[in-house]
Amino acid sequence: MPPRRLRRSRSGSHRSRPGAERLTERLAERLAALVAVAALVLVGCDSGGNPHPADGRQQLTVAALPLTDSAALYLARDRGLFAKEGLDVRIPPVQQSIQALPALLKGQVDVIASANYVTYLQAYEKGTLDLRILAEGVRIAPHMMDVLVPKDSALKSPADLAGKKVAVAVLNNIQSLTLNAILDARHAGRPVYRQILFPQMGAALQRSQVDAVHAVEPFDTAIQGELGARVLLDGGSGPAKGLPASGYVTTAAFVKKNPKAAAGFRRAVEAASKLAAGNPAAVRTELPKYAKVTADQAASIHLPAYPPTADPAALRRLVRLMRTQGLLTKDIDPAPLLVR
Repeated sequence: MPPRRLRRSRSGSHRSRPGAERLTERLAERLAALVAVAALVLVGCDSGGNPHPADGRQQLTVAALPLTDSAALYLARDRGLFAKEGLDVRIPPVQQSIQALPALLKGQVDVIASANYVTYLQAYEKGTLDLRILAEGVRIAPHMMDVLVPKDSALKSPADLAGKKVAVAVLNNIQSLTLNAILDARHAGRPVYRQILFPQMGAALQRSQVDAVHAVEPFDTAIQGELGARVLLDGGSGPAKGLPASGYVTTAAFVKKNPKAAAGFRRAVEAASKLAAGNPAAVRTELPKYAKVTADQAASIHLPAYPPTADPAALRRLVRLMRTQGLLTKDIDPAPLLVR
């Protein structure tokens, strides 16, 4: 398919843009380069936050996805909130938070940001990870993720998704969990999920490899702008709205060894989350620095909710939903997992 030059923005105005394949290739290349750098950083990292030789700050390595979920992390770094707590935080990026789990278990990474709760609660139940949650990341807000289809798609309503191929970044995770819940509440059939990384979703949709994609910001807005894709369903609606989606996770061993650093990290992230919640402009200014989006794109994307403190009750709601869909075999009380 030849690249289209004229695209419609969310506001309805037309702009000259590169083709969707160029967009996804550009995003993929950038992420690949970032991940290559991250791999080098992770290999050379030591556990437990060694003191910085210059100023004595405790050094932490935090793996993070370049998504809106991680905004508080970068705000805390760039606004000096970590430095105030005596921390020197390094942030190697990853394409999926689960990619950093082996490094976390080996002590090469101290914390994983943008950590999808579904994955890490499953790892905790299986005994793979002695999970601790330092701070909450984001909760789901309207249009922070959407089910997108081509503008000329025959799919006209969420009910049409039954049996169709829908791309998600990770199978059996927060995206399929919430989309299933939304469709179940509408008494609609469920789709068949295909695992495709966010930077590759636009090309997969354009090539008809899938019928729809479940994209999060900033990829959600980018795919709409580049392809003229339309929103079939708000992924932040219904039973998904307000659900905890991601957090800052570590191990019990790290917290036991570094209680001061763990507490300082929590305070810094919570202060940054409070800033993000009260001043969305600060988030939009921060996004182009790490998420590889332009200032114009950052100005138009839909942001998640940034809770200033973790709420065990909200996390219990997530656990119940996971139990309902068979993603957990037993109830987990999240309260003891929260670092206070």
